[in-house]
Amino acid sequence: MKPSLLKKILILVVILALPGFLYYLLTAKGKNRYKPLPVYGPKQVAKTGHKFHGKFIPDTIYHQLPQFKLTDQDGNEVTTKGLDSNIFVANFFYTNCTGVCQATNTNLKALLDTYKKNKLVSFISITVDPKRDSVAVLKKYAKQFNPAGVKWMFLTGDTASVYPLARQGFLVNAVDAGNGNFIYSDKLILIDKKKRIRGYYSGASITEITRLNDEIKVLIAEELREMDEPLY
Repeated sequence: MKPSLLKKILILVVILALPGFLYYLLTAKGKNRYKPLPVYGPKQVAKTGHKFHGKFIPDTIYHQLPQFKLTDQDGNEVTTKGLDSNIFVANFFYTNCTGVCQATNTNLKALLDTYKKNKLVSFISITVDPKRDSVAVLKKYAKQFNPAGVKWMFLTGDTASVYPLARQGFLVNAVDAGNGNFIYSDKLILIDKKKRIRGYYSGASITEITRLNDEIKVLIAEELREMDEPLY
């Protein structure tokens, strides 16, 4: 690794990740220790592994998001592969929702302002009402939040894609209850670059948004350790 790149990474870790690390310094028997973010979802023990002190330790296969193909508010196709270089925060909503959806997306706007210059972090909001929330409707809705380019994508698709993605991919609920009502999760979901779920947060809670902000920084630090190219 080039000295200049190493220096840049160290500076970014200090600036971006320090608050998150401080948040996760726990006191245990008078000693501080770092608590990494968990990985959510079902796990499998792999046949592959590694040796540690002469003992074979099997690898763990973690739950990952499945491949998906949706459309953003500008009519662009968005796929899992297109998000390969990003940590991202996802949530489910619909444009006719004026309660928790509005509060959640307003809080997301504040987070977007925090990370608007960071190439590692993006935001996606997936409608649970794709029959009504067309590309044109999403584009009009997005204007109130002024998402910066592709940093915040409002996505639509068909119900055969969106509902299974919510339940089997993000592991949250999404159901059309009829008469314009929907049962869906209000959670914000933190996803790492390997498409693993690293956290759930109540989108309308300021306390939870603060926790999400801290944990994004922890995840950034984790990803920076594996980077081999500049962020900016």
